[in-house]
Amino acid sequence: MKITIAKDAGYCFGVRDAVNLAYKSAEENGEIYMLGDIVHNEQVVSDLAGTGTKVVDNLNGIPNDKPVLFRAHGTETKVWEDALGKGLDIIDATCPLVQEIHDEVRKLAKDGRQIIIIGDHGHDEVVGIMSHAKNSVVIASPKEAHALNKMKRAGVVSQSTQSIENVQEIINILMTKVFDLHFINTICFPTKQNQEQIKTLASENDVMVIIGSFTSANSKRLTLLSLEINKNTYQVNSADEIDPSWFDQGEKVGISAGASTPDYLIDQVYQKIKQLSPELEEVYE
Repeated sequence: MKITIAKDAGYCFGVRDAVNLAYKSAEENGEIYMLGDIVHNEQVVSDLAGTGTKVVDNLNGIPNDKPVLFRAHGTETKVWEDALGKGLDIIDATCPLVQEIHDEVRKLAKDGRQIIIIGDHGHDEVVGIMSHAKNSVVIASPKEAHALNKMKRAGVVSQSTQSIENVQEIINILMTKVFDLHFINTICFPTKQNQEQIKTLASENDVMVIIGSFTSANSKRLTLLSLEINKNTYQVNSADEIDPSWFDQGEKVGISAGASTPDYLIDQVYQKIKQLSPELEEVYE
């Protein structure tokens, strides 16, 4: 069996920095509060809970003498205002690339443009982006783009982990709907890299394994991209979900992982697959 692991599988720099900041803050403060999960991965949240990090749904559950950590996806402006108003000590773990999207949205709105966000309805990152401009419109699919009314001026950004293909298709439709359209490509570089590597791996391997939580938008997108090319694609949360029968007819296996998947989960999946083959060729791309 030949196993190839995608070069950029797993944590992107924004997630890695956010998780490291959470560990450091918990060590320094003994106990910190997280407004929602820091990233969309249950194992990461569970690991952090062991350090004294507590997840809460709103600011009311946070003692005034304890810090609150705002997660990598970004936080609504109203929540920022409320936290500052309460005098809470804020630890900002927002991904710098998500922060750039917030900045661009404010510029586009200041220019008098209708803000259109290409992204998943209700996703934490999208909700945060929406809060930086009044009456923002979220479009998740080409079908929704077709249903949009024509307009004079619009500014368009995307959720950082959107697939390139979905954004391109929606932009092509918006070009027929908007007279003066200003599009800023805010798909982050790590997402682009991971998606391109997935396409290559899926075409070159018999079986594909994508590691990531089913609550993770980018992990699910990687799985869908792989499935379009290779029907023998499987998504797992952990090594425990590996089914040996997946590899019965497969001599070449490709592995990748979503941006919120820690390194040790990737290694555990690799080791589990490795056990299934007495003769193994390892490749890191």
